[in-house]
Amino acid sequence: MQGHTATATATRTAKFPATIGLRSPMAAGMQMVLTRGEELFAEGDEAEYFYKVVSGAIRSYKLLSDGRRQIDAFHLRGDIFGLEAGSEHRFSAEAVGDVQVIAYRRSRLSAIIEQDAVFRDRIMTATLRNLQRAQDHMLLLGRKTAQEKLATFLLDMAERLSGDDEHFDLPMQRSDIADHLGLTIETVSRTLTQFTRSGLIRLPPAGRSISLCNRMALKRLDA
Repeated sequence: MQGHTATATATRTAKFPATIGLRSPMAAGMQMVLTRGEELFAEGDEAEYFYKVVSGAIRSYKLLSDGRRQIDAFHLRGDIFGLEAGSEHRFSAEAVGDVQVIAYRRSRLSAIIEQDAVFRDRIMTATLRNLQRAQDHMLLLGRKTAQEKLATFLLDMAERLSGDDEHFDLPMQRSDIADHLGLTIETVSRTLTQFTRSGLIRLPPAGRSISLCNRMALKRLDA
């Protein structure tokens, strides 16, 4: 996949002033609309912007030397991502489906957080949350079985997508789930079937809807 700069990305998309829901006019950003599979930025691009998801889902990933894809994270509604320690993006990011994000210039970050305490707190919370998820994902990849990995993933998605509701729609395909959990598609499908037969979840014949029928049993697998 051919990369491009963040500036080019922002230029080619429809945009208008938007905010993160804050009081400071300095927090205005650019609204960007992406379609399924469209790249937001590529690994190695200049990290000129950071982003907030308004709707939809973004996947961040690396392509390994043998062509395999490792999905680092899924960024969902309300998530802030793309803040880098260095000057370049370490991962590529693309739309899982139709997505709206707000792009904020990284060069204005220091000035914004000095003037807006709410913005500063949200950035700090997002940074700590992303760090915790990265640590959890590292543990998941290194130490958990397929059933444990999928239980962890489903509980995390349920919390982020629906809160206390047992029913939710997964925005990503099973191939995405497999590349995120370090599994094959066949293993993901087989484990979902096992969960269904055991009464842990319910899947419709078609679509990506899912119901958690036994959250406690899934939590025991996640422990």
